[in-house]
Amino acid sequence: MTIDFEQEVDHYGVNSIKWEFVVDDRELKHWDLTDPDLGDQSVLPMWVADMDFLAAPPIIEAVTRRAQRGLYGYASKTNSYLSAVCNWMARRKAWTVDPEWILMMPGVVTALHVIVRHFTVPGDKVLIQRPVYHPFTFSIENNQREVASSSLRLTGNRYEMDFDDLAEKAADPAVKLAILCSPHNPVGRVWSREELTRYAQICTENGVRVIADELHSDLIMPGRQFVSYGTLDERFLKDVFVCTAPSKTFSLAGLQTSNIIVPDAELRDELRLELRALGLWGTNPFGLVGTEAAYNYGEPWLDQVIDYIWGNLEYLDNYLQSRLPSMKLTPIEGTYLAWMDCRDLGLGGDALKSLMMDDARVYLDTGDKFGPEGEGYVRMNVACRRQTLELALARIERAVNNQVRG
Repeated sequence: MTIDFEQEVDHYGVNSIKWEFVVDDRELKHWDLTDPDLGDQSVLPMWVADMDFLAAPPIIEAVTRRAQRGLYGYASKTNSYLSAVCNWMARRKAWTVDPEWILMMPGVVTALHVIVRHFTVPGDKVLIQRPVYHPFTFSIENNQREVASSSLRLTGNRYEMDFDDLAEKAADPAVKLAILCSPHNPVGRVWSREELTRYAQICTENGVRVIADELHSDLIMPGRQFVSYGTLDERFLKDVFVCTAPSKTFSLAGLQTSNIIVPDAELRDELRLELRALGLWGTNPFGLVGTEAAYNYGEPWLDQVIDYIWGNLEYLDNYLQSRLPSMKLTPIEGTYLAWMDCRDLGLGGDALKSLMMDDARVYLDTGDKFGPEGEGYVRMNVACRRQTLELALARIERAVNNQVRG
């Protein structure tokens, strides 16, 4: 199975958030500025973490067969579904997962909100590591909890955990929960076993439970090795929720299917009762068959898409070095999200956003969205056709040059 990732895909008419909506004050608003009929005035959407590629053929076939049955009632996980998830974790993560450990939710962001809401109380603090995926912050603030951030430390062009600061923040009795982004979105780090072990030690010693968001853990770039939190020493697994899903791996976010793996029986039962209290039961029938097909038959597609994304990252890095030296790519070890340092442009958040959106006509996420530590950065989704990336970079180069001349 050889996949043509250069294939042009029509993204209109499917209610695509990436292609048909814009975020305005945290609210989604429908717009049509990405319509290709607008020519040079159309906006290239390269923000939200959805791939532009068609799903893997086995997934399309499985979902199509299920749709043709004409039965769209309530559905729930089956033994074959659980086997597919467990086999995937064993094969790709070297983690033996008991099917009983798996709880299902509509998505990892939903899981963050549910866990923060149930396992903390208003006024408690939740520890994160900014700059980080902004729904981490939302899950805390939406539930009237307080953010405690141990900011990542930038050493050269590589981000690292500041363990001294992390230990100091975790020692605060008000900190009850920590959310780990692994691999890290947006900075692209794939944490080593040593880093994860030190993180786990600090949290365990201070009685801080951990949500390990491993949503991007299948998208690991060549030469890197992902280590799941679940493969650490057993003493660290008593107070952890490991969040996984096929949504980023296989571009299935709209099927709203995620698997929350909770090894500890008491913690799992408590979360299960909370899901019952919230009325969260059953799942999307297309998510079930799509996930099962992805995990059973999707590996050849995944291996090819990683190679293609890596080629895009290399193209991006070479382009910046030769044509746009005022923008620098942070080395990306995992995810398909490019984290670019634009501080040499000397623009604040609003001015940088205007340069990209209004002048270049490229919709990116500006770094301040991920916390104040991201000021002066932008995040670009490179899971797209090379032609899209080339056009976006040409537009940005022209806008930057005009800004310098102006």
